[in-house]
Amino acid sequence: MKTLILLTFFSFLLPSCTVDVPTYDYDLQGHRGARGLAPENTIPSFLKAVDHGADTMELDVVVTADGNLLVSHEPWFNHHISTKPDGTPVTEEEEMELNIYEMTIEEIKLFDVGKRGHPDFPEQQSMAVTKPLLREVVQSVDGYVESQGLEPVHYNIETKSKPEWYGVFTPEPGEQSRLLYEEIKDLQILDRATVQSFDPATLIALNEMDGSVRQAMLVFRKDQTVERMVEILGYEPDIWSPEYQLVTPGLIEEVHTRGMDIVPWTINKRDQMIRLLEMGVDGIITDYPNRAPTALNL
Repeated sequence: MKTLILLTFFSFLLPSCTVDVPTYDYDLQGHRGARGLAPENTIPSFLKAVDHGADTMELDVVVTADGNLLVSHEPWFNHHISTKPDGTPVTEEEEMELNIYEMTIEEIKLFDVGKRGHPDFPEQQSMAVTKPLLREVVQSVDGYVESQGLEPVHYNIETKSKPEWYGVFTPEPGEQSRLLYEEIKDLQILDRATVQSFDPATLIALNEMDGSVRQAMLVFRKDQTVERMVEILGYEPDIWSPEYQLVTPGLIEEVHTRGMDIVPWTINKRDQMIRLLEMGVDGIITDYPNRAPTALNL
């Protein structure tokens, strides 16, 4: 599903004058749901993203001790948002000791990740909420979308993976990709799922399992050029997903020439969104889908 937008503006032109209205066709992705409006990577956040017209739910997954895929940006409990079972805040000093890869889902569900809010997102509504399983997110969102009579949404799922985390905070890349592939296959969303990562190893492992699964290569440095990363992967992914400040007309042309889409992250100002759309990007990842120039919130 794509979001068709009509950028309109007020004009005091004479009635006989006509104005060309620019149109764009792009994929609006809600970053961690609607992180600017509700606790990140939680079911309320994803439902909020749906309400504001997001086509795709962008989310992160980690692996629990009992082999479940948990929606979480870090494989631990972030001190900015997490509250321990005894009601005290998680501190920066202890957060990485709360290793999700060493915890069962029952233990994880005792931690709150929403009632404190987030200091960087003053518009975020605080609420008591826990980290959900990937399965819970897909079932809740798909059920909500169907109840609202909307078109099915897509899922852009990031594997949280770094070489230094292997065996400590995450499984080896092959195992992590296998678990994710089996889950999205079981959830019957293979045709609506993209797997993205900063770690080429998880993408390579997934490609060896099923080369038809859509992939996005995430990059954040200038030296992570298209040529270099494609050489590492050994193939061209479906999507090139750079930090938005790396986007130039030349990069867009290079990506499109190679047959890939370009979907930058994370754009939170409306004027920057419009600028990138005018440059020709194929999608936008944002914490604030309510700020995006869509038909729902012009």
